[in-house]
Amino acid sequence: MSRTLADVAAEAVGCTKCRLAEGRTQVVFGVGNPDANVLFIGEAPGFHEDKQGEPFVGAAGQLLTKVLGDVLGLERPDVYICNILKCRPPGNRNPEPDEVLVCSPFLKRQIAAIRPKIVCCLGKFAAQTMLQSGAPISKLRGEFHDIDGMRVIATFHPAYLLRSPEKKREVWEDMKQIRAELFRLRF
Repeated sequence: MSRTLADVAAEAVGCTKCRLAEGRTQVVFGVGNPDANVLFIGEAPGFHEDKQGEPFVGAAGQLLTKVLGDVLGLERPDVYICNILKCRPPGNRNPEPDEVLVCSPFLKRQIAAIRPKIVCCLGKFAAQTMLQSGAPISKLRGEFHDIDGMRVIATFHPAYLLRSPEKKREVWEDMKQIRAELFRLRF
């Protein structure tokens, strides 16, 4: 981990700025290559993530790992994976606007430290936060947006795909766009 990313992680671990700090087992900061070209952002840690301290370790994480390998030819250590929120909301409820507001500076500093070429927002909350939009994920997904020198794309969250497997094809197409963009950026 780069020094800057380590500094942000240390600050996040000690955070008590919102009510989520009271119920967490641990802060789930992020995992992966601190120099990654691709950053994946989800919404918040779930039960397993809170216990293990790593994002996307449950069934949704297994699906994300499969998609990374099958479509992008990448493994988890090749990318960086994090969430908008660093603490688990009770009962895995959706993030509240004030929680997103408090956690967003950590995410911004993570992104600044990693400096990815591509950011993939997994699900509505990540997409709406990064793209500063209230539009539904179905309207935000599938196209790149340029934000602060990064190419940002949104797609459905892997947990949603577990409930709605008919949407996997759309995610597959989004990931193929990421693969093409990575290729374009290399040459």
